[in-house]
Amino acid sequence: MNKNPSFVVVAVDGPAGSGKSSVSKATARELGFDYLDTGAAYRGFALHCLERGVDTLGPSDVIETLPRFEYSIGIDPDNYFVKVDSEIVTNDIREPRITGVVSNIARVPEVRQYMVDLFRSIIAGSEKPGIVVEGRDITTVVAPDAQARILLTASEEARMERRAAELSGESSATTAQQLSYRDAQDSKVVDFMNAADGVITIDSTNLDFDQTVTAVASFVRSSM
Repeated sequence: MNKNPSFVVVAVDGPAGSGKSSVSKATARELGFDYLDTGAAYRGFALHCLERGVDTLGPSDVIETLPRFEYSIGIDPDNYFVKVDSEIVTNDIREPRITGVVSNIARVPEVRQYMVDLFRSIIAGSEKPGIVVEGRDITTVVAPDAQARILLTASEEARMERRAAELSGESSATTAQQLSYRDAQDSKVVDFMNAADGVITIDSTNLDFDQTVTAVASFVRSSM
């Protein structure tokens, strides 16, 4: 991890549509930290595979293309971008075609290990006092030693509404179906619905956005 002994890592787990990305980015901004959206890397790799005609249902084909995956991400919360193979794809990775196949590649163990190594190298490169890292298995696999570990969750209804607002070009029914499918597939690989030992749960079902950010930031400050 980062060589700065006072560097703070905030690990945020949670199911799809729980508000991890927007809340984590806002929390990072409030604390003066960097922000790492780990899900973007899986989506970026899914895009990379689709653009090259790789069968996302074939683990061996997916694994073979990993060495050719060129990826970078902006970790400054005020300068967020996602770049795959030298192209800015910040919006492209949110398209329905990516949402529909990202679980296929995310459940391949070799892909997950590649991503864990990638995330840890990005964390190590942060030059700010800390970084907020959000995703699926951040509190248990990517950054189990983080000073602040949080499971951010919400009711299924609230999560569907938030995900529908986040993704473009999808009906509510499609969003609900894909959210349920994504959770079901990813839960075969990692438990993101239950807090591990030492992980605090923040349920945002009845909290608005600002209240959720305040709750997360307050917990982080108390953990520093």
